[in-house]
Amino acid sequence: MSAASGRTVNERESGPESGRRTLLLFVVASVTFGTAFVGIKAGLGDLPPLLFAALRYDIGAAVLLAYVYSRGGYWRPHTRNDLLAVVIAGFFLSGLNAALLFSGQRYLTTGTAAVIFSLVPVLAPLFALALLPEERVDFVGMVGILLGLVGVAVIVGVDSLSATGGRTALGVALVGGAAVAAALGSVLLRRTDRSIPGLGMTAWALVLAAGVVHILSLLVGESPGDVTPTLRALVAVLWVGLPATALAFPAYYGLIDRAGPVRANLISYSVPLVATGVGAVVLGETVPVRTALGFAVIVVGFALVERRNLRYEFRRLRGVPVPPDHDDEHICESAPRG
Repeated sequence: MSAASGRTVNERESGPESGRRTLLLFVVASVTFGTAFVGIKAGLGDLPPLLFAALRYDIGAAVLLAYVYSRGGYWRPHTRNDLLAVVIAGFFLSGLNAALLFSGQRYLTTGTAAVIFSLVPVLAPLFALALLPEERVDFVGMVGILLGLVGVAVIVGVDSLSATGGRTALGVALVGGAAVAAALGSVLLRRTDRSIPGLGMTAWALVLAAGVVHILSLLVGESPGDVTPTLRALVAVLWVGLPATALAFPAYYGLIDRAGPVRANLISYSVPLVATGVGAVVLGETVPVRTALGFAVIVVGFALVERRNLRYEFRRLRGVPVPPDHDDEHICESAPRG
């Protein structure tokens, strides 16, 4: 069981009040992570991408660290495995992830970027197969993984050889790289026998990620002089740093506590819907038909990869008895999502 979940499946709260709280956490996590893509897209007009990502983590890390410190308990790394988990999460799940995501979203709509990033739960089993000896992917699961890749091909489309399509293909490659970094990081994280809870780990990981992305920003020649000081830029930085980071992660880890990682990771498929809808309203973006088709293919691929866990969750929701040894804790949290 992951330390982030804090409780076993049978110990999670039940009842109408718990159900309402779980739904509220799901909505909050979906909206905050989904609107992060809109905030990123809005801010990229006035901010260089890597500096923008670093500022997001500066704010989010400060708020999250203050939050976990105020809660007390096991809030900072104590062991080598705790430190290793922070390094993995800080470099792969946060730093490299954000550097590629912010860079790639310059060339994509918010909805398309969110859909590409929803590949994380589909790609993770590939890395698990290579890095975790106990993991197995059967034929149906491999079909699901291939469908996820087909979904990306549908989104890129046949115009990827044109000038405009080339920019789209570059954006897909960069955001796809962010999804790969998150998937790889989530699997590497499962190899660490960490004790620190997920939220505390994430707070320290964001501190490391902020430093990593600031260094990358300097290496590529970005500087504060590249920032256009507009109200839009200020709102974008504050939005992705506060609600889309400092509020999103507590909601996500609270959702893991109450619902388990299988249902919590379903936000990977509500987030693109939020990003697409808000992007259309706020930024006036249109949703290409191929993006919608590609998303549908990716969702089918995810359903095939996680069919056993999804079947188990549906049985739980219907009150049907489930095998007592079923373990849905193997899906590791992957953050940040947007």
